[in-house]
Amino acid sequence: MAFVSRSMFRVGFLSQGVGRRHFSAYLLYEPYLGQGNIIKHVERVSLSRWEDPVGFIGLGNMGGHMARNLLSKNFKVIVYDALPNNMKILEKSGAQSASSPAEVASQTKTLVTMLPAGQHVREAYTGDKGLLSAVRSGSLLLDSSTIEPATSQEMEKLAAEKGAIYMDAPVSGGVVAARDALLTFMVGGSEKYFEQAKSLLLNMGKNVVHCGPVGTGQAAKVCNNMLLGITMIGTAETMNLGIRLGLDAKLLAKILNMSSGRCWSSELYNPCPGVIENIPSSNNYEGGFGVTLMTKDLGLAQTAATATKAAIPLGSLAHQLYRIMSGTPLACKDFASVYEFLQEMDAKQ
Repeated sequence: MAFVSRSMFRVGFLSQGVGRRHFSAYLLYEPYLGQGNIIKHVERVSLSRWEDPVGFIGLGNMGGHMARNLLSKNFKVIVYDALPNNMKILEKSGAQSASSPAEVASQTKTLVTMLPAGQHVREAYTGDKGLLSAVRSGSLLLDSSTIEPATSQEMEKLAAEKGAIYMDAPVSGGVVAARDALLTFMVGGSEKYFEQAKSLLLNMGKNVVHCGPVGTGQAAKVCNNMLLGITMIGTAETMNLGIRLGLDAKLLAKILNMSSGRCWSSELYNPCPGVIENIPSSNNYEGGFGVTLMTKDLGLAQTAATATKAAIPLGSLAHQLYRIMSGTPLACKDFASVYEFLQEMDAKQ
């Protein structure tokens, strides 16, 4: 149905997808749509109504926020996590808990996984009571874990044998972006299903980019996190040196962020305690993206570099440093604790 008024012109259409109905409206605003008038503003509004529940497996620092954002936007969400307390927390926000990945898969045709490493993804998909044992034909499986591209490609093949669609959709932005639904999703998979995946992912993030076939989302994420690890170390070294030279930490950060040294680690996730409130560095490095996870991601980059014969000297050094940190009490802290690690090195000199 379409109609014209003196203040607005709308064109709407309805399209079907897995477990959803999608409506797009084009709104053209003008005080009067008469002869000779020019339309001054065009806005596209996209509304998705998912009729089936969304499954979510993995409710850690990232996944918990992502699932909560779906709940806040009136999605029915069925959750599973190896730690029962993580499910109880989401139940308070309206989630329904399941006893296994298989139970989640049996109750929905749209499912998101957010797990620490490749072995956890394999277990959730193919282990005892894994989701592939109960997945329904036509289901859309979106894996936001950061894992080896080869593991994603393996899961795609196994999902296809069950008649399901698998896409890798790792994220960037960290815990704060997960909390505020500002994540960037890097998606690998069939272009045929990308828009369908995007309409769900935009409820948890602000950018959704199609990178190519399955595995390319992981490739983009590995490259991004290698750069992140390098720049976090560089920012920590810079803050540590500047403070030892007598500069105020907040003043130094301000100067960096209006100069050529500016980066995400300096501007939004500064590793120096007290520079930015409400991030891990100002909370004893609790929560956030763990040192062990950064070590794992840099290891993925190292493996990829070896396989492709790509030179990554700084990436290798960053991996080495975080591996050392993984053997210290900082292993369970946020990766920005490299600043504290450098201070400890100073104290030993």
